[in-house]
Amino acid sequence: MKVYHGSLVVVKKPNVLIGRNNLDFGKGFYTTDLQQQAEDWVQRFLKIGKRCYINTYEFDSADIAEKYRFKRFPAYDEAWLDFIISCRKGNDDFLKYDIIEGGIANDKVFNTIELYFDNLIDKRETLKRLSFEKPNNQICFISQDVADNLLHFECAKEVC
Repeated sequence: MKVYHGSLVVVKKPNVLIGRNNLDFGKGFYTTDLQQQAEDWVQRFLKIGKRCYINTYEFDSADIAEKYRFKRFPAYDEAWLDFIISCRKGNDDFLKYDIIEGGIANDKVFNTIELYFDNLIDKRETLKRLSFEKPNNQICFISQDVADNLLHFECAKEVC
């Protein structure tokens, strides 16, 4: 399967340790199987004059659930919400896994999560609001060995 990573640089060899802490699925190397999503992500940097690239990889995803510690969140549901909140609080629950896949807490989704995080709405209301959102997709590689073995760099194209 093809996966994409929007970046300010060409990334031939992904490094799971480079990146910010407290992201949706913890610290890791984030990709998506939606090329448009990667292109949309770099738009904020293009607007301020940065050079941006869409890095393309072949992801050998066959049998990942059997061979690796793989967690998939198929929907914006309670399990996804609890996991996202835990990771964004700085907990290391993500370290139980090699690869995590699921929806992104993008700007619109994150506004709802912030209301929940700040105790302005309860979990039931949060999940109700999230049920109207179309999930996008992110695949986070937590384990460097897994990224090295399953992600194969194909090319990088500069986004103009």
